[in-house]
Amino acid sequence: MATATGRSSEVLRRFGYGRLGKADKGLILRYLERTTGYSRQQITRLVKRGQSGQPLSTDRAPLQGWARTYTTADVALLAETDSLHGNLSGPATRHLMQRALTVYGDARYERLANLSVGHLYNLRKQPGYLDRRRAYTATRPTGVSIGERRPPAPDNRPGFIRIDSVHLGDQDGFTGVYHINAVDCVTQWELVATCEKISEAFLLPVIEALLDGFPFRILGFHADNGSESVHIVGVPSYYPALTC
Repeated sequence: MATATGRSSEVLRRFGYGRLGKADKGLILRYLERTTGYSRQQITRLVKRGQSGQPLSTDRAPLQGWARTYTTADVALLAETDSLHGNLSGPATRHLMQRALTVYGDARYERLANLSVGHLYNLRKQPGYLDRRRAYTATRPTGVSIGERRPPAPDNRPGFIRIDSVHLGDQDGFTGVYHINAVDCVTQWELVATCEKISEAFLLPVIEALLDGFPFRILGFHADNGSESVHIVGVPSYYPALTC
């Protein structure tokens, strides 16, 4: 602003503005409009002021910023209050600060007691508040259940089978056989078969024979975490109605 008016004053003196004719004065005024960015009315007022001996400057008052109502100490006190009470809602926090002043006479809350709920959330975003209340939460792993195996829920209906294997042990370097037990959860109807090895080639025919031996429709079966449970999942290809 001061630089623009200084240049305007120099231009007027150099060209002898007061001695120029109307057309030349108009040319000078248009030039000053383009170089200073002022409007024609502003330039005209400034020129008249300069010709009357007054300083060639505007009467524009310096800009005054917004008055700050809540200080850095108030922001720190709000952070301390939230730390003590665990970041309550805005209305609840405001009520606590009002009680601190009116009931307990804590003069530190004199300004915060009149804090609006909306501006309370604004103060919580300020750097001074965040420096005191910044909390880091560790990343929580999210499990994605590809398949879920749970005990059957027969709801008092027969046809839900539990299957398990029992190894008879090894002797003299020879591997013992496996007993495969299949028990209905409701009727306790039990069938037992023997399997040479726990593998798909040996296990699937045995399980298929066991399921065919029950006198009712098989609705579902459940195996524990033993190695046989890996191969039992192939049985539904023979029994499409089964649910594991």
